[in-house]
Parts: sequence; structure tokens; C-alpha cells
Amino acid sequence: MTVIGARLTPPALGTTGCRGGGTLSTPAKPAHAAAIPDHPPGAPTSGWRFHGWRIVAYCALAMAMTAPGQTTGVSVFIDPLIADLGISRTQVSTAYLTGTLIGACAMPLVGRAIDRFGPRRVIATVGAVFGAILLGLSFVTGLVGLTAGFIGIRMAGQGALSLVATTTVAYWFDKRRGLALGITSAVGTAGISLAPVLFERLVADHGWRQAWAIEGIAVWLIVIPLALFGIRDRPADIGQHIDGIAPGTDAASDAPLAGWPLRKALRTGVFWAVAACLAASSMLTTGLNFHQIALLGERGLTPVEAAANFLPQTAAALIATLAAGALIDRLPPKAILITAMTILACAVLSARLIAPGWTAIGYGILLGASNGLLRAVESATYPRYFGTAHLGAIRGSAHTLTIAASAFGPLAISLGHDLTNQYGTALIALAAFPVLAALAVALVREPHSADPR
Repeated sequence: MTVIGARLTPPALGTTGCRGGGTLSTPAKPAHAAAIPDHPPGAPTSGWRFHGWRIVAYCALAMAMTAPGQTTGVSVFIDPLIADLGISRTQVSTAYLTGTLIGACAMPLVGRAIDRFGPRRVIATVGAVFGAILLGLSFVTGLVGLTAGFIGIRMAGQGALSLVATTTVAYWFDKRRGLALGITSAVGTAGISLAPVLFERLVADHGWRQAWAIEGIAVWLIVIPLALFGIRDRPADIGQHIDGIAPGTDAASDAPLAGWPLRKALRTGVFWAVAACLAASSMLTTGLNFHQIALLGERGLTPVEAAANFLPQTAAALIATLAAGALIDRLPPKAILITAMTILACAVLSARLIAPGWTAIGYGILLGASNGLLRAVESATYPRYFGTAHLGAIRGSAHTLTIAASAFGPLAISLGHDLTNQYGTALIALAAFPVLAALAVALVREPHSADPR
């Protein structure tokens, strides 16, 4: 592994040596790769022959299938649950917060499972569990069962399936990792954003119990076959190479992955600075989206206009995700992280100035753009700094903080409103979070070596 400026480039799979020099013993060529012809050094196995772009498509679909566990997907069930189960909105919110916090605690375990067993097995297992939990939710009769269901869907859907999908793509790309992750996140986000429209129709036509059952069966029918028949853990498993480019003549066909262990990564400031950006974005975006109807209603928008604000948010997130995916391959991650936090702070403050019309659309664009930038840059930053050998464990730990922060966003905005009888005052204080995160990124020192020992 070499250091080029601040960027760490993990060695390509399928090499006999490390890029920084030295050699590794050459393992026997796997039997399933015997029929695949050798390529001259540096020759691409691009186009349809390179399985990496299919991995991008499969993982984007897996990301979209996290929708039943995302806040936007759950939101359409809240009012029917309150009416049918005889519980209050506060009780539902508390159950959701509890489920999110407990579900977040499982992310380090999921990350280690990815490193140990490979993405293919983990995606299949998570898909089976996620579908079963959604089916179980269709039978809940009270608050305890609902809380248990929220724990499951936040852990398996919003957390684990999203984590393993983006980590899988990182194993297949190096030079084009940002672009590949940008496409995965953009397409997955589009699916998540459009899913509530379908879920609302399912609830209206069949009731919330049948809707959750249908979602569970859909997860089984899509995610499990996708894992078993589409996903491959790494390029070497099918005789290919990272980025679809054959290594030089001094490389072996199946070099081990390289990178920092979790305990060393946790001792670096850059890990925590990136995690702070993720936490700030997750907390504020979730909180603003959760209260969007009431918050924008306070600024004079009708419920329909407030709900429609998700459209500019989605469009801006898609464009920003693709742009960040391309830029992260060329620019230092710190620059994009600081930009994302600056835009997020502006979005939070602009919510106090919204009026029906273009200012509301501008708010949606700012909020969506900040979220889109961060999605792509986070997925690419950790493998760039710390390699891929323990990427699952590293990103799993970061996702614990991200998911936990999302649990407190709705509560923080709600408490601010209760204390001041308006949303505007609380938003001024909350805008400090992305500002502090941006400052941390600017001041932190980047790793200078691929080998932390």
C-alpha cells in the first residue's frame, strides 16, 4: 500500500506484491478461475466482462430495499398504528427512538461479520432476517411488540443492509471507487425516496398489517436471490481484478487485503472527524424530515406543499451524490466533507426564512445536496484512509454513531419547539453541530502511512 499525498491506495486484489514494494507468496490459482484467460499487465477486463459494474447495480438495488427500515418508509405507518393500537404519538416516537438506538449497537458486529464471512453471506442473512421482522410486524398488537419490530427493522434494514451494500462496492473498486459508490448511493437513494409513495398505496388499499407483510415477502424475493446469485465477495473470487485492470507482472493473483485494524483506526482523529460529520447530518436530516409537515407549515406552507418539498430534496441528493462520487476520486475528502457541512448548516438556518415558493425549494435543494455529498464521500473516505482489510468493522463502528444520532434528531427539534413554541429558535442552536463538525475536519491530521504499526 502506498501513500500519495493524503490518499492511501490499497493493493489491488490479484497481485503478487504490494505497490510499495516487497513480494508476497503466490497462492495456487483457484479452480473456478482456471478457465478465465490471463491478461497482459495493466490490461482492462472492462465492459460487461468486469463484474464490478454488475455489483454496483446489485448493491444499488439492495440499498433501495432498505426503504421499509428507513424513516421515510416507516412514516406512512405512524397514523394507522396510532389509530389501531390505541397508543399515543409520543409512545410511537419513543418506541422508534428505542428501536433506533438498540439497533445501532449491532453495527460493529455486522461490520466484523462482513470482514470474516464476506458480503455475500451477510447480505443473504440480513435479507432473511429483515423480511422475517417485517412479517412479524404485521402481527403486533401493542407497544412492546412494536418496539421490538422497530429494533429489528432499524438494525437489519436501515443499518446492516445499507452498510454491507456500500462496503461490497468498495471491495471491487479503487481508482473508480468514488464514482461506483456515487452511483450506488444515488440509485439507492432514489429508490428509498420513491418507496413511500408505493407504501402509502399499500396501506390505503390493504391496511398496514398486510402492507408490512407484503414488504417482508418482497425483501425475501429480491434480496436473498440477489445475494446468492449476483453478489460475489471480491474480484479474485471469479479471477478478476480491482477496477477490472490486471496488475503488473510483479503481482500475484490473490494478494491479501491490506489496511488498518479497527483499534488503530479508532485512535486517529480523522475517524472521529468523519464520524462527527455523519452524526451531524444524520441527526439533523432525520429530525427535519420527521417534522417537515409541521415545520414548513409554521412557515405558511400547506401540508401538500410541505410534503412536495421531498422532491427537490431527492433531486438535489441524486445530483450531489453523483458529483461527489466523481470528485472524491480527484479531490481530498476533507474539502468535500467541509463543503457538505457548510451546506447543511445553511439548510438548517434557511428553514427559519422559508416562505411558499422558491425559498422552500431552495431549502429542499440545500438539505438534499448536503445529504447527497456526505453519502458518497463517507463510503469512499474510510477505505481511502484505512484500506479494506478491516473495512467492515471500521464502517460498522461509524454507522453505530450515525444511526444513534438519527434517533435524537426528531426529539431535539421537538424539545426545542416545546420550549420556545416555534421551530426557528431551536434551529439556530442546532446549526452549530455541522459547523463544529466542519471545524474538526479542517483541524484533524490525516493518516500518513498505510501501516499503522
